[in-house]
Amino acid sequence: MTQPADCADACLPIRSDMDLVWVRQHVRRTAAQLGFGLVEQTRLVTAASELARNTLVHGGGGVVESTCLTSGRVRGLRLVFADEGPGIPDPDRGSLGAGRPSGGGLGIGLGGTRRLVHEFSVESAAGTGTRVTVASWAATPPRGAP
Repeated sequence: MTQPADCADACLPIRSDMDLVWVRQHVRRTAAQLGFGLVEQTRLVTAASELARNTLVHGGGGVVESTCLTSGRVRGLRLVFADEGPGIPDPDRGSLGAGRPSGGGLGIGLGGTRRLVHEFSVESAAGTGTRVTVASWAATPPRGAP
């Protein structure tokens, strides 16, 4: 995998509700730039919105790192949401359950978010913070791609 020349990596803070807006706008703009269709963009923005809110509400704030990806002619976007909050004691048993509202978000929970993206992983333990990594790939190469 390589990084597209016309797409820059970014690291955005998640400290306030306004930051949630910036995260959504960044993900939408970057996904469109990478050639994601409208439905693919919406799925990724929905996942990013839920994860950003979880980072703010449950993790006490943190950051999201976005990385543009290329595999052959297909482009993708990786997002890593990281906080130093209380962590998730047992992500497999608890938070990854289907559609469990966590308060104030979209109510899709980590399990619902996992179904919106192509790649998903959670690293967390009680007292250590949480790191959620997601990636999605555009269904078709962008126009004009070699």
